[in-house]
Amino acid sequence: MVEFTWSAKARKRGFTLIELVMVMIVVGVLAVFAVPRMLDLTSWRLRAFADEMQSTTAAMQRLALAQRKPVIATFTTSGVSFAYVAGAALGSVTCPVAVASCLTAASVGTATFNALNGGNAVTVPNPLTISVTDGTATQYAFALETDTGLMRRLP
Repeated sequence: MVEFTWSAKARKRGFTLIELVMVMIVVGVLAVFAVPRMLDLTSWRLRAFADEMQSTTAAMQRLALAQRKPVIATFTTSGVSFAYVAGAALGSVTCPVAVASCLTAASVGTATFNALNGGNAVTVPNPLTISVTDGTATQYAFALETDTGLMRRLP
């Protein structure tokens, strides 16, 4: 016959309920306070905004050339909106919620693609430089070419 004896060593195999609860509390506190501060998503959101603004501007330029209708892009401090010159709205790209004013005041202006059915772009002011900012420093800068309507990123 085999007899089992419960020694002190055999009883200490797992965690107690109190230890598990304490670990869950520490993990919860880290998740609420520390992780959001370590992962600042504002720079990622600004990058996504800048990429979307650049690609949407190129798409609107192609639309203006394909339909032979001038399209106007209006750049404000809160984003960019696109519409036909005749008035029908085409869409907009707005700043991320975390940064209400993501374009600098110097970026305010307009660009008309396929102006006078000539295929070129007219910008006011000329040249139009668009700067994406987080409120303290310029993160990305773009220049909108007057002749071609190409929006290129500045170094």
